[in-house]
Amino acid sequence: MSIVLHGIAVGGGIAIGRALLLQQGLDNIPHYAIEANEVKDECLRFQTAVKLTRRQLEQLRNTIPENAPTELGAFISLHLMLLTDVTLSREPIDIIEEKEINAEWALQVQLERLSQQFDVIEDEYLRERKQDMLQVGERIFKNLRGHEIELNVNSDLFDDTILIAHDISPADTIFFKDSRVAAFVTDVGGPTSHTAILARSLDIPSVIALHNARQIIQDDEWVIVDGIDGVLIIDPDEKILAEYRKRAKIYRNQKRQLNKLKNTAATTADDVNIQIFANIEAPSDIATAHKYAIDGVGLFRSEFLYLNRDTLPTEDEQYEIYLDAVKRMKGKPLTIRTVDLGVDKNPRWFSHGDALNPALGLTGIRLCLAEPIMFRTQMRAILRAAVHGPIRMLWPMIGSLSELRLCHAHLDLAKQQLSDRGIVFQADIPTGCMIEIPAAALMVTSLLRQVDFLSIGTNDLIQYTLAVDRSDDAVSYLYQPAHPAVLKLLTHILRSAIKAGKPVSICGEMAGDDRYTRLLLGMGLRQFSMHPSNILRVKNMIVHSNTDEVEKQVWRILRNDDPNKVDDLLKKLNQLDAQKTAA
Repeated sequence: MSIVLHGIAVGGGIAIGRALLLQQGLDNIPHYAIEANEVKDECLRFQTAVKLTRRQLEQLRNTIPENAPTELGAFISLHLMLLTDVTLSREPIDIIEEKEINAEWALQVQLERLSQQFDVIEDEYLRERKQDMLQVGERIFKNLRGHEIELNVNSDLFDDTILIAHDISPADTIFFKDSRVAAFVTDVGGPTSHTAILARSLDIPSVIALHNARQIIQDDEWVIVDGIDGVLIIDPDEKILAEYRKRAKIYRNQKRQLNKLKNTAATTADDVNIQIFANIEAPSDIATAHKYAIDGVGLFRSEFLYLNRDTLPTEDEQYEIYLDAVKRMKGKPLTIRTVDLGVDKNPRWFSHGDALNPALGLTGIRLCLAEPIMFRTQMRAILRAAVHGPIRMLWPMIGSLSELRLCHAHLDLAKQQLSDRGIVFQADIPTGCMIEIPAAALMVTSLLRQVDFLSIGTNDLIQYTLAVDRSDDAVSYLYQPAHPAVLKLLTHILRSAIKAGKPVSICGEMAGDDRYTRLLLGMGLRQFSMHPSNILRVKNMIVHSNTDEVEKQVWRILRNDDPNKVDDLLKKLNQLDAQKTAA
C-alpha cells in the first residue's frame, strides 16, 4: 500500500526514483563521564575538532564550482561565522569542565540549549537559522568521531537516485550539480531555510519538513517526490506512477514556456507595464535576481549584518557591504530596509530583556528608535553608499506619524554628522516606510505626506489583522491572505498611495504567489517584490492578464464579506480565458 507524506515544496518539479537514505550525523551520540585529569585533553580534543571544521569550511568556500548556486558562498560564510560564535566554540568547553563529560555529549547539551532559544523566535527567517547552527554542530561532531564529513553522492548512483535525509547543509549541495541526484527530501526545514533557498536555485524537485520520512522509507524503495504540491509518495502503484509521469511531462512543458519569459517585460495583455523587484538577503543574491530581468531590489534585508556576533557592525563595515550591493545592481534601484530586529530575534549585544509577547514588543522601528546610535550608524552607511547608485531607505514596522517624524529627525542628524566629518553622501535619498500594522494601514494618508514611497509587508499585516500566527499548526488554517478584512486594508493603502501619486509595492509573500497576482493587479498594484524563484510564475500571470477585465472581476471579490467564498472567487478570477483577457 502506498504511503503519502506531506511537507513543504521548495524545488519544483516531479521526480520518480529509488530512495537512498543518508545517515544523520547526530545519531547515537556517546555519553560518558571522564576523570578530572582527563578534562584538559577532552577540551583540547573539542578545540581541535572546531579548528578542523573551520579549515574544511574555508576550503569549501574557496573551491566552490562555477556552476554552483550563487548563494552558496554566502551560506558557507554564515556557517563560518556561526563557528566563531562563543556559543559553539567556547561554551561546550565550559560544559566539559563543569560536568566532566565527553566532548560529544557536551556539544549535544549546548545544541539543545541553543535549539530551545531558536524555537521561541517569532520571525520565520531567523528561526530557520537554527538548522544552520545544527548543521555546523553536526560537522564538529563528525570531526570529533573521525567520520567522513563530505556528502558522497557521486559514486555508484543511478540516474533516478532520490536522497532521503534528516537535513542537507549548503555545503552538501556543492555535489548535487554533477551528481545523479534526481531529487531530495528532508525531515526538517522551512520555506526560508537555506536548504529551501538552495533547492530553488538548484531547481531540482525537493520537499522538506516531512518530519519522519527517514524512519518510514527503506533504501532502494520506489518513491515519488512532488516538488510542486509538497508531497512524497512511498511505494506507488502503477496507476499512481502513470499519473505522476503525466504530471512530470506537463510540468517540463510549462517550465520551458516559463523560461521564455526570463527576458520578457512584465507587461499585461493591454500594455500596462508592471515592475518586478526582488527580495534579497545579501549582495550575493543579486546575481540570481538579474537572471530574471528585474527592475530593481524592492527589499534588501539588513538583519544578517547584525546577527551571530558579539558587537554591532561598524559604519565602514556596513558601507562596504551596501557599496558592493549597489555596484552589483548596475544602475537599478536598491531598497535597503533598516535593521528589523527585536526581542524575538535577539542578538547577544541586545540588552532590553525579555518580553511576554515578542511580536508586540520592542521590534522593528521601535528598537531602532530605542537604539539611536545604532540607527544613525546604519543610516550614515546607507547615505554614503547612495552616492554610487540609486538607493532608497525603507523603515520597518512604522506604527504612527510620530515614529515617522522621529525617523526623519534621526536621518537629518545622520546627514549633519557626515557633513561635519566632511564625508560625501547622498542628501536627497528617497525614504519610505513599511505598512505592516493595521494602525499604519488605516492612517496611511497621513503617512504618505512624510515619505516618498510605501512598501506593504503582507506577512505581518495579515498576521496582525487576523490575530493568527501562521507558524502555529493549531491556527495556521486561519491565515488567509485574501480574507475580506485584509483585502479592505490593502485596497485602502493602494488607493491612498495612487491618489497621492506615491509608488507603492508589496514585498510580502503574497506578491510572489501567482494565485494572488490577478487579484493584486485588479486592486491597482503595479510594483511586485518577491523572491527571485517566484518571478517567472508571477510574470506569466501578468502577461496573460487584461487589467480592465481583471478589475471588473476583482470588484466582485472586494464586495464579498464571507471568508469562505474567497477561494471560489479567486479560482474564477484565475481561470479567466487568457485570450479573453487579451481581447
